[in-house]
Amino acid sequence: MAVRNTIILAAGKGTRMKSKLYKVLHRICGRTMVDHVLTQVEKTHMDNVVTVVGYGAEDVERELGDRTKYVVQEKQLGTGDAVIKAEPLLANVEGTTMVVSGDTPLFTSETFEKLFKYHEEKQAAVTILTSKAPDPTGYGRIVRNDLGIVEKIVEQKDASKEEQAINEINTGVYVFDNQALFESLHQINNDNAQGEYYLTDVIEILKNAGRIIAAYQMADFYESMGVNDRIALSKATKVMQERINNHHMTEGVSIINPEDTYIDVDIQIGSDTVIEPGVQIHGKTTIGSNCRIGAHSEIIDCKLHDNIHVISSYLQESEMLDNSNIGPYSHLRPQSIIGEHVHLGNFVEVKKAQIDEGTKVGHLTYIGNAHLGRSINVGCGVIFANYDGKNKHNITVGDASFIGSNSNLIAPITVADHSFIAAGSTITDDVKEYDMAIARARQTNKPGYYKKLPYDG
Repeated sequence: MAVRNTIILAAGKGTRMKSKLYKVLHRICGRTMVDHVLTQVEKTHMDNVVTVVGYGAEDVERELGDRTKYVVQEKQLGTGDAVIKAEPLLANVEGTTMVVSGDTPLFTSETFEKLFKYHEEKQAAVTILTSKAPDPTGYGRIVRNDLGIVEKIVEQKDASKEEQAINEINTGVYVFDNQALFESLHQINNDNAQGEYYLTDVIEILKNAGRIIAAYQMADFYESMGVNDRIALSKATKVMQERINNHHMTEGVSIINPEDTYIDVDIQIGSDTVIEPGVQIHGKTTIGSNCRIGAHSEIIDCKLHDNIHVISSYLQESEMLDNSNIGPYSHLRPQSIIGEHVHLGNFVEVKKAQIDEGTKVGHLTYIGNAHLGRSINVGCGVIFANYDGKNKHNITVGDASFIGSNSNLIAPITVADHSFIAAGSTITDDVKEYDMAIARARQTNKPGYYKKLPYDG
């Protein structure tokens, strides 16, 4: 098989985005646009990938790392000028080279593979990736002769009335014979209204040289959607989200309202899990089988095992083991590990804590920097006070203990197995096994005191 190369164009600033963030670094479903492009390119097993950077070069290189080589286009002088920047790395390489823009995040590796295959079958000097657009306004038109052979690409502003009626458009992706590409690039000029070097001029040069010009028409126009502003970013996100949700549903996940469910591209979800409306699942989250993710929950970089029930809660960088549940309106902060059959009720916040099997934390409780053993009951309104104003300290609670409602545990302390903390206590010292700790004043009743109050009930 011939050597395959790809040049990704990612040098533009993207002024129409009106953003301090460079255009190709805007995210769609958890991944930057240029990362989407590179990921699909990688699936086609390229021998060489070169990314042309300019504005925000350091940020793009930081995002993509060593997955690609880089060249710099310091001045934005057109697509032809951008591609020729890769000449020092590719000019002497035999084979084929694909050129694709870093702001077209919806292309798939399957489409790229079909494009390469078609190019090789036609033995073409260049193959243009085309599609039929529902509304071709603004796109370059593919003009073919009676035999279906590509004659030229005509831009909207230069098209005749008949040419404007053509709905086959140029997607801006090409596969070239690599040697022919760089030889032709040295023949183009910037004699045009924009004063730029256009890559499309190479096609006319190759045609005039008698080389074969081919065009492969892909089925899904929406893959070719480029992103130049926030409106297009929103539309591309919608297409990508529909693609992601459809994938999960075909794999056995029930999504009650896909149009109101937001799942990042790298998420893994097991079969028979149900996702209710308004759910957001981000980052590197994995969710097991037979789970239920309740409406308007948000889950970020978490690992949820099987049979988990999340009810309208917010989870970050945490793990929930089999058959545990949380919510409604609870919060797992980073580094929390929730054991099997653990119940976390409404308005419970857990941070950097491990809670072992069978423990129940009903409601209105904060647990931070702690390890809770098995089968503990934590009453309502309990506070694990882990911060002394300068440092965080740890609290350990042993198996089968009982923490009474409205108790405060002041770190650092250890509460042993089978111990009991009376409701309303503030515990500052360790508690031994089988002991009851009580830390509150004895109740005193004042007879007739109500009559001294300044109001009459």
